[in-house]
Formats: sequence, C-alpha cells, structure tokens
Amino acid sequence: MQLTKHHGLANDFLVVLDEVNGRVPAIDGALAQRLCDRRRGIGADGLIHGEAPLAGSDVDVVMRLYNADGSRAEMSGNGIRCLGQALAEARDLREGIFVVSTDAGRRRLQVEVSDDQCTSLVSVDMGPFAPGPAIPADVAERLGERRVMTGDMGNPHLVVLVDDPDEVDVAIEGSWLEGRFPDGVNVEFIAPAGKDTLALRVWERGVGITEASGTGACAAARVAHEWGLVGDRVRVEMPGGTAEVQLGDSITLIGPAVKVATIELADV
Repeated sequence: MQLTKHHGLANDFLVVLDEVNGRVPAIDGALAQRLCDRRRGIGADGLIHGEAPLAGSDVDVVMRLYNADGSRAEMSGNGIRCLGQALAEARDLREGIFVVSTDAGRRRLQVEVSDDQCTSLVSVDMGPFAPGPAIPADVAERLGERRVMTGDMGNPHLVVLVDDPDEVDVAIEGSWLEGRFPDGVNVEFIAPAGKDTLALRVWERGVGITEASGTGACAAARVAHEWGLVGDRVRVEMPGGTAEVQLGDSITLIGPAVKVATIELADV
C-alpha cells in the first residue's frame, strides 16, 4: 500500500488514496494508532483515508479521518488541505478544485502547487460556524473570569481568551478541559497579537498538543470577531505557522500544505 505524508503548519498527516491503491478496506483506528506512533510507526497526528466515492457521485473523494489515538474525527482544516495536495499530485495537476465529502459535510478546496513542487497553497470553504456544546459547570468554575465560548466547525471547540497563550500549560489545562466534555472538545487558548491577528495555542481532541489546527483557527477567529477583537479577515499565528481566516456566512481557511514523503508499506 502506498501512502504519502504531509503537514499543514506542522500538523502532520498520513494520506491513503483509493485512486492510487484501489479500494483499501483495511483502514481503521487500529491501523491509525500503529502508523501514527512516532517511535514504532511512521509518526503523524492523524491518518486520512481518501475513499473513492460511489459511482455517479458528484464529489471527488470521501475523507475518513482517524486521530493518532485511533478515534474518528469529523473534520480537520489542516488535514483536508493535505488531502487536497495528495489528490492534486495523484491526478498530476498543478491546480485544481475538488469537492470533498467529510463527516462534517461537503467541503470545496482550491489547490495551487508552488514552484518548489512540495508546497501547495490550499483554500478551503470550511462551512458555517455553529453553536457548540454546553459548558459544564466545573469548567466555568475553573476558568473563572476568563472569556470563553464554545463553537462547532464540524467538530467541537472551546475558545478561551488568555493574557498570553505561551504562558498556559496546554498539556495540563487542555487535557483537563477536553475530559470534562462528554464527547471531548478541541481547546484553543487565544490572545490578540496585533491588528486583526491572534496568537493561538491548541489542544486537539484525540491527539494532544499540536503545532496548529485549521478548524481551531477558524473557531478562534469567529469567536474573537464576536468579542470585537478582530475584523473579518484574520491572521492566526500558531507555533507551526500562520493561517488566514476569512469570516462570513461560510468561513474560508487559507494556508499551505507541504508534502514530506511517499511511503510504501509492505504489510498493512
């Protein structure tokens, strides 16, 4: 089986495409755990199966996303950009528009390959921001006077305004907060970092600390806009790099995807 490894702002994914391998029925959470292990496997934040759509479908590919712990995730903004890059390469395209079916609904991607061949700029229509899960009483008590809001970008988010995200112990705070929500939650710690700019540190449900989150950047920008901290075009600065978020009835995420390697697995 052939797969490719990519990263979007250091949020890294393994991508398996049916149109490269034929239909691959063996992709599941157990395989994701094995391959994503950074010592015993290849290493990644998640495994994406680009499944062939049913005959007659008007989508290009079906996205099945597994976190590094083997759990399913509805959506990843960085992951879907990596999938778009892999799809463009498989079809030998320098640019293309693709429609992807995800557990969070259909997403439209525009992919443009840069001159270095390994980097693509990918724009994703991420859909609308929706209300998120209720905040448990013990979470509200622990966060105290901090401004907080939940939201949904196809997956659940908790956005927390702090003085300086670098001063937050994300491993402790993020893991505790995720565990208080029945279905888990992605946690974004944010602060203004200049005009229409946010600093963001993230704890991802089912993964832990990552250097970037696409859906997290979208949720953070939308919440910060509602709080009056930013306009409708937002730079979100994360340890892995900067993404651009354009707000509207539907949110657009713009950022790079970088191919790292092509890998052949002898035994799935």
